Amino acid sequence: MSSDGEMAVFGPAAQFLRKSEKERAEAQNRPFDSKTACFVSDATELYVKAEVQDRSEGGVTVKTTLTVREDQVFPMNPPKFDKIEDMVMMTHLHEPAVLFNLKERYAAWMIYTYSGLFCVTVNPYKWLPVYNPEVVRAYRGKKRMEVPPHIFALSDNAYQFMLTGDGPRWGVHIMFDPIFTFDEDVSAAIKASS
Repeated sequence: MSSDGEMAVFGPAAQFLRKSEKERAEAQNRPFDSKTACFVSDATELYVKAEVQDRSEGGVTVKTTLTVREDQVFPMNPPKFDKIEDMVMMTHLHEPAVLFNLKERYAAWMIYTYSGLFCVTVNPYKWLPVYNPEVVRAYRGKKRMEVPPHIFALSDNAYQFMLTGDGPRWGVHIMFDPIFTFDEDVSAAIKASS
């Protein structure tokens, strides 16, 4: 993990690429009980953080005063995994943990997140300074795990492997997989332009 000093090469984009050393240290020291911390299904938010108060006869009472079925309770990752750059490193890898991580990173405008070999991007619907020439230079020649998640890391690695012939024999696929649904007019416009 890069120090704040090493992140200086990214200029103003650094805050959009990796959380600060202070934030990482605070997450490491935040109290956490893995036996009671969990996510529970919620009709409004999809999943919410909760704390198990009691387990009995297939039901679970959580601190949010909800009683839910056992299959609606998902273990939570320790705080050190909040806003983690590569989600395969999580202790508990399930839908609520993935969605929570993406939501937290998006709230901090960190729009790129790895999930193993994949780079997940959440569209910020605004311009962020993560595509400036200094950012391109900062990613050039670096291994994927030496720098924060970014499409530049993947593309530069693919380019270096292509030049040397030393890398894996695979291509880069860019996929657009919307999580939300468009209205019919927008959907028709997209189909017509492709």
